[in-house]
Amino acid sequence: MAGIREAVRAAEEKLRLLGPSALPGASAILENVSAYVNDAEYYLAKGDPATALVSVSYAEGLLDSLRFLGILNFSWPSPPVDSKKVVVAGTFDILHPGHLQLLSFASRLGKLYVIVARDFNAQRDKGRPTVLDEQSRLHILSSIKFVYKAVLGDEKDYLKPIEDIKPDYIVLGPDQAMDEEWLAAEVERRTGKRPTVIRFESKREFSGGLRGSTDIIKKACKVLMQQGENGK
Repeated sequence: MAGIREAVRAAEEKLRLLGPSALPGASAILENVSAYVNDAEYYLAKGDPATALVSVSYAEGLLDSLRFLGILNFSWPSPPVDSKKVVVAGTFDILHPGHLQLLSFASRLGKLYVIVARDFNAQRDKGRPTVLDEQSRLHILSSIKFVYKAVLGDEKDYLKPIEDIKPDYIVLGPDQAMDEEWLAAEVERRTGKRPTVIRFESKREFSGGLRGSTDIIKKACKVLMQQGENGK
């Protein structure tokens, strides 16, 4: 928390020197950062570290936006070598900001391992083939800075990769239909180690009401249809 507070103070000082009209909207961003940090400290004091981490991830995302604008110049520290293992699993068909929010949040708990769904399982679960094949999705996830290692799932037993990783934390997305208590107990039965299962509840619209890969596909189809109607 202290590092974020220092970054906010540095940004406020730079804005003061530039003048209020130099970067309109930046002051409002800093106010939101401070609000998220306050929320994080509140939930941490209440014994709710999962919600605190969500609030911190939003604050850090806003600080990153100020860095991209050139207001701040900093880098986030790398996790320690002996950090905990964290698992996130999913299809990740079309990577979007919601995915990055989830991965960013999970990576703050330790080394993030991402299990990428196989094509066969994804088609069975979603009722449609994926846009990108499993090797392409694996390559993309492996290239993301939040991800320590990405691996393909197992077509027959989706918990098999978790047996090999033996995570300390498993982070579930808001739409993953999985009972947290059952999952923790089943992984403990298989590995002898009970993970902490955290549900990342946030699912925010990220552009024009879009909330996931399916929305992106639908919008792309609509745009292509409109182009066809216009003769383009």
